[in-house]
Amino acid sequence: MDRLSALSMFETGDDDKMVGKAGEISRYQVLKAEWSSVTTSKNYRDPNVAKQVTLKLLQQRTERFKELRKRNPTDFEFYALWNAPTQAFTGRISRVVAERSHRFANLCNLNNTTVAGLKASQYAAN
Repeated sequence: MDRLSALSMFETGDDDKMVGKAGEISRYQVLKAEWSSVTTSKNYRDPNVAKQVTLKLLQQRTERFKELRKRNPTDFEFYALWNAPTQAFTGRISRVVAERSHRFANLCNLNNTTVAGLKASQYAAN
Protein backbone atom coordinates (compact mmCIF):
# COMPACT_ATOMS: atom_id res chain seq x y z
CA MET A 1 0.00 0.00 0.00
CA ASP A 2 1.34 3.45 -0.80
CA ARG A 3 2.18 5.68 2.14
CA LEU A 4 -0.56 8.27 1.65
CA SER A 5 -3.28 5.62 1.38
CA ALA A 6 -1.85 3.86 4.42
CA LEU A 7 -1.79 7.16 6.35
CA SER A 8 -5.45 7.84 5.62
CA MET A 9 -6.43 4.29 6.48
CA PHE A 10 -4.31 4.28 9.65
CA GLU A 11 -5.46 7.67 10.96
CA THR A 12 -9.22 7.52 10.28
CA GLY A 13 -10.14 4.53 8.13
CA ASP A 14 -10.58 7.05 5.25
CA ASP A 15 -13.25 8.99 7.19
CA ASP A 16 -13.31 12.56 5.85
CA LYS A 17 -15.59 13.74 8.69
CA MET A 18 -13.35 12.58 11.54
CA VAL A 19 -12.29 15.18 14.11
CA GLY A 20 -9.60 14.15 16.58
CA LYS A 21 -9.39 14.83 20.31
CA ALA A 22 -7.00 17.73 19.73
CA GLY A 23 -9.18 19.10 16.92
CA GLU A 24 -7.34 17.34 14.10
CA ILE A 25 -9.29 17.43 10.84
CA SER A 26 -9.67 15.44 7.64
CA ARG A 27 -8.93 11.84 6.85
CA TYR A 28 -5.26 12.52 7.63
CA GLN A 29 -5.87 14.19 11.02
CA VAL A 30 -4.15 17.53 10.39
CA LEU A 31 -4.04 20.17 13.10
CA LYS A 32 -5.96 23.27 11.98
CA ALA A 33 -2.93 25.52 12.46
CA GLU A 34 -0.88 23.27 10.16
CA TRP A 35 -3.73 23.13 7.64
CA SER A 36 -3.94 26.93 7.61
CA SER A 37 -0.18 27.19 7.06
CA VAL A 38 -0.52 25.68 3.57
CA THR A 39 -4.03 26.66 2.38
CA THR A 40 -6.83 29.11 2.99
CA SER A 41 -9.42 26.43 2.20
CA LYS A 42 -11.77 25.45 5.02
CA ASN A 43 -13.04 22.43 3.09
CA TYR A 44 -11.65 19.92 5.57
CA ARG A 45 -13.91 17.11 4.36
CA ASP A 46 -12.83 17.28 0.71
CA PRO A 47 -10.46 14.35 0.18
CA ASN A 48 -8.67 16.14 -2.68
CA VAL A 49 -7.96 19.26 -0.64
CA ALA A 50 -6.92 17.13 2.34
CA LYS A 51 -4.54 15.17 0.12
CA GLN A 52 -2.89 18.33 -1.22
CA VAL A 53 -2.50 19.78 2.29
CA THR A 54 -1.03 16.53 3.58
CA LEU A 55 1.35 16.19 0.63
CA LYS A 56 2.63 19.74 1.16
CA LEU A 57 3.21 19.20 4.88
CA LEU A 58 4.90 15.86 4.26
CA GLN A 59 7.07 17.37 1.53
CA GLN A 60 8.30 20.03 3.95
CA ARG A 61 9.03 17.48 6.67
CA THR A 62 10.66 15.00 4.32
CA GLU A 63 12.95 17.69 2.89
CA ARG A 64 14.02 18.63 6.42
CA PHE A 65 14.60 14.97 7.29
CA LYS A 66 16.75 14.53 4.17
CA GLU A 67 18.79 17.61 5.07
CA LEU A 68 19.49 16.16 8.50
CA ARG A 69 19.90 12.47 7.65
CA LYS A 70 21.13 12.60 4.03
CA ARG A 71 18.61 9.94 2.98
CA ASN A 72 14.90 9.31 2.49
CA PRO A 73 12.85 8.22 5.49
CA THR A 74 11.82 4.60 5.91
CA ASP A 75 8.10 3.81 6.26
CA PHE A 76 8.65 3.74 10.02
CA GLU A 77 10.28 7.18 10.00
CA PHE A 78 7.69 8.53 7.56
CA TYR A 79 4.91 7.96 10.08
CA ALA A 80 7.01 9.47 12.85
CA LEU A 81 7.48 12.52 10.62
CA TRP A 82 3.72 12.79 10.37
CA ASN A 83 2.86 12.08 13.99
CA ALA A 84 5.85 13.53 15.86
CA PRO A 85 8.19 15.37 13.47
CA THR A 86 10.58 16.65 16.13
CA GLN A 87 11.12 13.10 17.35
CA ALA A 88 11.76 11.93 13.79
CA PHE A 89 14.25 14.75 13.17
CA THR A 90 16.20 13.97 16.33
CA GLY A 91 15.94 10.18 16.03
CA ARG A 92 14.64 9.97 19.61
CA ILE A 93 11.26 8.39 19.03
CA SER A 94 9.08 7.67 22.05
CA ARG A 95 7.79 4.18 22.70
CA VAL A 96 4.21 5.23 21.87
CA VAL A 97 5.16 6.81 18.53
CA ALA A 98 7.48 3.89 17.76
CA GLU A 99 4.70 1.38 18.27
CA ARG A 100 2.37 3.33 15.96
CA SER A 101 5.17 3.79 13.42
CA HIS A 102 5.83 0.06 13.41
CA ARG A 103 2.14 -0.69 12.77
CA PHE A 104 2.08 1.91 9.99
CA ALA A 105 5.18 0.38 8.36
CA ASN A 106 3.53 -3.03 8.48
CA LEU A 107 0.42 -1.60 6.82
CA CYS A 108 2.57 -0.08 4.05
CA ASN A 109 4.16 -3.47 3.48
CA LEU A 110 0.98 -5.50 3.77
CA ASN A 111 1.11 -6.70 0.16
CA ASN A 112 4.88 -7.12 0.05
CA THR A 113 6.56 -10.43 0.74
CA THR A 114 8.76 -8.79 3.36
CA VAL A 115 7.16 -7.37 6.48
CA ALA A 116 8.78 -4.24 7.87
CA GLY A 117 11.80 -5.42 9.80
CA LEU A 118 12.18 -2.55 12.22
CA LYS A 119 11.01 -3.27 15.73
CA ALA A 120 9.47 -0.47 17.72
CA SER A 121 11.87 -1.16 20.57
CA GLN A 122 14.83 -0.34 18.31
CA TYR A 123 13.63 3.25 18.06
CA ALA A 124 12.12 3.80 21.46
CA ALA A 125 13.82 6.50 23.44
CA ASN A 126 15.21 5.30 26.73
